[in-house]
Amino acid sequence: MLTENTTPTADVFLKPKRAQPFYAQHPWVFAGAIDKVSATPPDGSVVTLRSASAQFIAHGFYNSQSKIQVRLFTWNEGELLDRDFFKKRLQQAIALRHDVLKKPTGPDCAYRVVFSEADKLPGLVVDRFGDWLTAQFTSLGLVQRKEMIAELLMELLPVRGVYLKNERGMNKVEGLTLTDGVLIGETPPAELVIREAGLSFAVNLVEGQKTGYYLDQCDNHVAVAKFATGKKVLDAFCYGAGFGIHAAAAGATHVDCVDGSEGALALAKRNAELNNLTTLAFHKNDVFDQLDQLVTAGEAYGMVILDPPKFARDRHSLPQAMRGYRRLIQQSLKLLPQGGILVMCCCTGLITFEMIEELLGQCATEGKRDLQLLEKRGPSADHPVSMACREGAYLKCLICRVGA
Repeated sequence: MLTENTTPTADVFLKPKRAQPFYAQHPWVFAGAIDKVSATPPDGSVVTLRSASAQFIAHGFYNSQSKIQVRLFTWNEGELLDRDFFKKRLQQAIALRHDVLKKPTGPDCAYRVVFSEADKLPGLVVDRFGDWLTAQFTSLGLVQRKEMIAELLMELLPVRGVYLKNERGMNKVEGLTLTDGVLIGETPPAELVIREAGLSFAVNLVEGQKTGYYLDQCDNHVAVAKFATGKKVLDAFCYGAGFGIHAAAAGATHVDCVDGSEGALALAKRNAELNNLTTLAFHKNDVFDQLDQLVTAGEAYGMVILDPPKFARDRHSLPQAMRGYRRLIQQSLKLLPQGGILVMCCCTGLITFEMIEELLGQCATEGKRDLQLLEKRGPSADHPVSMACREGAYLKCLICRVGA
């Protein structure tokens, strides 16, 4: 007999000619695509998505409070969204990291275990830091099942605890009432030390940003460091100085790390200590102001790394976000002599590679500089992208060389 949590509570019918993306397994059903709902399903309950002609498409979780009113999980009509279903999906995600990507699993390991839509678990992100996991829920249906998911994670991975981390702003957007805290197991210590490409980094799961560390940039840290040898480097929006630490270890002559957060700079200093690096300096300042001051002072760098936070959460904010990126690039180009390296990172999902490339080209033309694109990179491989939901490809990292 089906349990209350797995029985579809209503049929959701699409408007005519709106079904194709969902037959192609795109998991987000926005309110504007829905024609009618057969009943009044409780938020977080299972519903069945149907075409305008009532054909079955998929099962998912309903949330009337969200712009994404249904998140789809299975296109198999006979499959239940029960404990066994989630166990199988989690096992598949873990197998990718362990069996395919060969991620290390020791006490200082760090990798993404589950990446939402890419692992067919929309609304769930899980990161591993040694003996602890952080879990981030952005879907009401999964929030209501968070204890079950935490139990499954503890069953499938040899960890000591799962800590819940909220994404800023998602409670309001999704109608959630979540607070950070232990979901299951032990409270993580104030400091964990992970290893990344031979270097050590301190992680504070309770107070750290995002899920504790920017795991999506791990491969980019290494790629960028190859260009840092013998150069004076500016690591802007440094947070824990992931880019700066790798640059210093690769032989940068000096690294200035800039961030507006005292906590971020304390973490960056700790990371320098862990790696016995003495060529880094730390500056608490607004990055825009710092760039202006450096330009006014006539400073020069062999490499400028820009890794700002997300500038836009909706399309209305895009023009302002693009103005922000433009200003960062314009000022950075003034600090770079011929042969200098500009690294431009963008984690705003609504902004594409093409938009950033166009902006880089415009700024180079306006500044009468030549700019060569050397590498065009995304996140580390443990952050895959589903071809059915390419919106997951949020991170852009462009490594450019300045010409004349």
